[in-house]
Amino acid sequence: MVVRKRKKSRKLQGRTRSMGWGRIGQHRKSGSRGGFGAVGMHKHKWIWVIKYAPNWYGKHGFTRPPEIVPEVRAINVGELDELAKTLISKNLAYREEEKIVIDVTSMGFNKVLGRGKVTLPLKVITKSITENARKKIEEAGGEVVITTGREA
Repeated sequence: MVVRKRKKSRKLQGRTRSMGWGRIGQHRKSGSRGGFGAVGMHKHKWIWVIKYAPNWYGKHGFTRPPEIVPEVRAINVGELDELAKTLISKNLAYREEEKIVIDVTSMGFNKVLGRGKVTLPLKVITKSITENARKKIEEAGGEVVITTGREA
């Protein structure tokens, strides 16, 4: 292979419209690069694909259909603690002995997370709960009831 000793700009002689490439701009259009865009990747640019973009073709990975991915609608224990008395007045929760019973599934949530403080004894009915949330509720004198569904 011959090493080019002179700068490429030496080829752009004369600073004319065509820079020495002829009358109708023969170095301008897509023919000089083998076509527009990704054209020729399975034909005349195949060696380039193998060398520089080996993952260009084919499927990669797996995407679950969105309709089967379970949607997590979560609420924190701190929010439940703050809202407990309001929920009783709106008949979304009730008192059972000394505990305030909150059914988060009827409120549209399916998971309880552990952020915040729990000061009231709560009995939380949920499909899923984190370990940290369970610990905080039980330390405050409450309990957790898990309905159908797995614990996270």
